[in-house]
Amino acid sequence: MRQAVAFFMVLLSTGVFLLTYNFVTMIIRYQKTGPRKWALFENKNRQLLIDPLVEMPEYTKRSRNQNRPFHVALTATSGPYSKWQCRIMYYWYKKKKDLPGSNMGKFTRILHSGSPDNLMDEIPTFVVDPLPPGMDRGYVVLNRPWAFVQWLEKSRIEEEFILMAEPDHIFLKPLPNLVYEEYPVAFPFFYIKPAENERIIRKFFPEKMGPVTNIDPIGNSPVIIKKDLLEKIAPTWMNVSLKMKNDPETDNTFGWVLEMYAYAVASALHGVQHILRKDFMLQPPWDLETENKYILHYTYGCDYNLKGELTYGKIGEWRFDKRSFLRAPPPRNLSMPPPGVPESVATLVRLVNEATANLPNWGTAEQV
Repeated sequence: MRQAVAFFMVLLSTGVFLLTYNFVTMIIRYQKTGPRKWALFENKNRQLLIDPLVEMPEYTKRSRNQNRPFHVALTATSGPYSKWQCRIMYYWYKKKKDLPGSNMGKFTRILHSGSPDNLMDEIPTFVVDPLPPGMDRGYVVLNRPWAFVQWLEKSRIEEEFILMAEPDHIFLKPLPNLVYEEYPVAFPFFYIKPAENERIIRKFFPEKMGPVTNIDPIGNSPVIIKKDLLEKIAPTWMNVSLKMKNDPETDNTFGWVLEMYAYAVASALHGVQHILRKDFMLQPPWDLETENKYILHYTYGCDYNLKGELTYGKIGEWRFDKRSFLRAPPPRNLSMPPPGVPESVATLVRLVNEATANLPNWGTAEQV
């Protein structure tokens, strides 16, 4: 009897030791990696279980689609403001496309003007119809989902995956296919907050579809997604966009990001979850460095005094804002920002200057 008790105590002590060791090891590993590394796993039905605001674990960042190219697509108008951005974007696409680590496939500018323009020979372009007159109610971005619907229906796209991009994107380095298995990948925007707008969201995402936390804090761009999945989402995205625009409360609340909310809602209506990657993109002047980022998005104005201090909301002594060039492209050889300005802003100006220095016929609205 005493031998049995002694054996049991030894076994119990060993078990406690192993349990304690594993627990302590887990804590140490948790402290090293941080809580953001522990959030991704799959259940028995192979559903992705992830907090939409949590970064992917390192092992999942190694995409299983690295040898599968994606088609780069953006929507555009025929105005000079859109044209000069598209030219710069396409320049940097060509510079990065064939470098090691890239899965970037072919490129399409989806032109929703209804007729060709003078960039057809420079940039691969597919012409689609705009929305009927008056339907966008001055919100030109409303044409984006309709443009994708037409392009997906009428064009022959060889790649299995699609990157939805925008004219004001600059590729910083070769972009691999970041999709994890069947899950599309997107950039999380801090200002897309479905949970804080639940009452409005419920107009388009009924309770039977689940909690509003099923809606990712994203827009449609940048997103890498399987073509067949986008073919299902795009018509819903278009319809939700139109419904949101025609609802005064929703229109007033969401404003210029309405179409982004519409894509997020449309994806959730189809049960689609996105992997969220903060390294997908950066946005000067708020993001200070370009290191380990793939895309630079210059949507915000960059205003600084000569001391290198940000004067956001007030026109700076030095500034770069794409909206300063609505009717004509920016001149070549823009002045570099003053000392002390973040690296991301200096890189933006340097990349714009390199592109404009090498693009032919740069200068006037007619030439662009």
